[in-house]
Amino acid sequence: MTDSSLRPRRSVLYMPAANERALEKAKSIAADAIIFDLEDAVAPDAKDAARPNACAAASSGQYGTRELTIRCNGLDTPWGAADVAAAATSGAAAVVIPKVASVAYVDEICAHLDAAGAPATMSIWAMIETPTAIFDVRAIAAHPRLSVLVMGTNDLARELRAELIPGRQPLLSHLATALAAAREAGKVILDGVYNDVKDLDGFRAECIQGAQMGFDGKTLIHPGQVDITNDVWAPTSEEILYARRVIAAFDEGLASGRGVVTVDGRMIENLHVANAQHTIAVADAIASL
Repeated sequence: MTDSSLRPRRSVLYMPAANERALEKAKSIAADAIIFDLEDAVAPDAKDAARPNACAAASSGQYGTRELTIRCNGLDTPWGAADVAAAATSGAAAVVIPKVASVAYVDEICAHLDAAGAPATMSIWAMIETPTAIFDVRAIAAHPRLSVLVMGTNDLARELRAELIPGRQPLLSHLATALAAAREAGKVILDGVYNDVKDLDGFRAECIQGAQMGFDGKTLIHPGQVDITNDVWAPTSEEILYARRVIAAFDEGLASGRGVVTVDGRMIENLHVANAQHTIAVADAIASL
């Protein structure tokens, strides 16, 4: 995994760029990352006015250690090209692009970014929210400019004519396909949103499911979801202690020439050490925020 992939992205909060109060509030919300949204959260007649709001927020330096991104409208809309051009020099870490369905489309976004003078460090977060994207997700994830896949579960369910139900059984195979592509490419992948902001028990259950599947974090639509997400995706003190014991036992076994190492009666192999090292790295990254 790259160093970028270890940056905490447990909680990634969409904030409507047309709402200046929301942008101000986001400065005090404990989300790991903010997506200043120019797409779904902004009405058509407010999109042109929202664009400079998003860019000003991204360049303000007033959001602490939060990673700042801008979700642009698609290039097939009247606003998409202008959104990408403006975001390119806004100081945002990345542009979030909806309905990415092919590598060719990612290349097209890259061309717009480069033409607008975007720094080489600006990456692309691709939203996977169509059947076409699922079929091409392996190639999309491998694109060198892409750093994060974002599951757009609402749109994906709509296009599949699948029902959004507790447990998400109709979507699990598609989520797993995208996750496998992200892991193969060494990229970050974020779980989709949970729509019922009042159902915190259901939200926590879906967070636990996403974390158990292997997602790096979750996209959110309400500040009230942040604390639960941060809690679910942070290693517990018990997990951190166990990880340190695994690493120490394995190192001791290597030093003493023992072929078999056990912790709590369980045999420890290289894969367990790698998992333990990842747990420690994630914990250290969260502690550094």
